[in-house]
Amino acid sequence: MNDEDLTAEDAESAEKPQSDSKNESLRASASSALSAVDPNERQRRWRLVLGGEANESCGGLAGEDVEIDQALAALYEPEGSGSLKKQRGGTEKSAPRVARWLGDIRKYFPSSVVQVMQKDALDRLGMREMLLQPEMLEAVQPDVHLVANLISLSGIIPAKTKETARMVVRKVVEELMRKLAEPMRTAVTGALNRAVRNRRPRLAEIDWNRTIRANLRHYQEDYKTIVPETLIGFGRKSQKTQRNIILCIDQSGSMAASVVYSSIFGAVMASLPAVKTQLVVFDTAVVDLTEKLDDPVELLFGTQLGGGTDINKAVGYCQSLITDPTNTILVLISDLIEGGVEKNLLQRTNELVQSGVQFITLLALSDEGAPCYDKELAAKMSLLGVPSFACTPDKFPALMAAAIKKEDISFWAAKEGMNATRGK
Repeated sequence: MNDEDLTAEDAESAEKPQSDSKNESLRASASSALSAVDPNERQRRWRLVLGGEANESCGGLAGEDVEIDQALAALYEPEGSGSLKKQRGGTEKSAPRVARWLGDIRKYFPSSVVQVMQKDALDRLGMREMLLQPEMLEAVQPDVHLVANLISLSGIIPAKTKETARMVVRKVVEELMRKLAEPMRTAVTGALNRAVRNRRPRLAEIDWNRTIRANLRHYQEDYKTIVPETLIGFGRKSQKTQRNIILCIDQSGSMAASVVYSSIFGAVMASLPAVKTQLVVFDTAVVDLTEKLDDPVELLFGTQLGGGTDINKAVGYCQSLITDPTNTILVLISDLIEGGVEKNLLQRTNELVQSGVQFITLLALSDEGAPCYDKELAAKMSLLGVPSFACTPDKFPALMAAAIKKEDISFWAAKEGMNATRGK
């Protein structure tokens, strides 16, 4: 069907979210909450939402509300006198004003809202060059999106700003490491230890849960205990590599948050002796950043967000790295919008799957919801045995654990509410 064959009704229907019932429930909850609010408070909120033009209908503002209104207007009224929108004549003059605005929104709004407003300022008002100003970076609240913007500007950040930029990136990296490192280590190590069972375990190696289940028939009523005739233990830790994991990351602009999270997880996995981790990033060129996995900050500054996409070339490079297919997990993190030769990509995909490689495609590794991706290519790869789905950072450790244990990843994703794309 051609685009012109679509009716207006069809187009409207296509734009509607699939979770209508959920949205209706949320609207009902919001309406109920508003109805419980004092009428004066409700009027105040509407005035803050609608801006200065609603003074007559909603009344004026007083006290801190005036400053809150000014902070909102600076961002969401781009043609107003207090707008943050960049003016002709360069950025130096406006940078201090933006820095003050950043301080204001941190004063009046919770951190989750601050992050949204910062992202809106960068995306809507074309203010990325402001990040080249040290005073701007010192005032901004660091988050994943800010790091992504700094990475995209890494090639043009002036010398006077580079150290400040690195400090901002390091702060976010350290925060993410504290949050994500231990779950990642626990999940991967646990999966590896359980991959091989030991039937003659030492005391410290006994898997008590499985041992008890295996010996329930030997329960002694008189003594209220179980006689463990059969002992089941975890596999003894091997000094050799048990799994090879390759993270192949698309550097296109839409994958910015995914690049940040992937780099963090890659650094964590690289610290585990039983796992050999390699990290490859690509646009139209392919860059192997494995040697930088010991320093996530340097790793991130080694990426270059934006540009075209040649997935086939990247997968071809990863294929050349594989020496033990049956113990290799290849995670392609991409929106699958291919700029290379799709036919060759599908051929390589089939070769990898047939050789025993566990091949997974993550359409996004972020908290930003459903990504935009090439559904047709995802369906074709699914037919070849490669599941494709978006994954949140908090679920990624469990995903890797499931892959290490060679579980059915499509089934795992469905169980976790992340339905994988299926072939037609």
